[in-house]
Amino acid sequence: MQPPTETSLKRLAIIVYALQAASLFTGTLSLFAGIIINYVRREDVQGTWIESHFRWQIRTFWFTLLWLVIGFATLILLVGKGILLAAAIWLIYRVVKGWVYLSEQRPMPS
Repeated sequence: MQPPTETSLKRLAIIVYALQAASLFTGTLSLFAGIIINYVRREDVQGTWIESHFRWQIRTFWFTLLWLVIGFATLILLVGKGILLAAAIWLIYRVVKGWVYLSEQRPMPS
């Protein structure tokens, strides 16, 4: 079996960014699908510039999940809506920045 090509690995990163973006409309199921792809294929991207995108996507997932949990837990305190809105804006920023860097074939900064 041949190792995956850079093109196929880049396509996976695009799919994960798309799943993260879709989660804004479909809920967290898309986020979980993306993180599964990241962890299953993480070994394939080691040593490539795409590895930085997988790391970026994994961090995006975990921090988004953290802020979603905090936001939902504090909804009763009326602070939760602001936290959830901030989490959504932050997710959009991360997806857009990652997608731009990926389209320019640039690694994400550490």
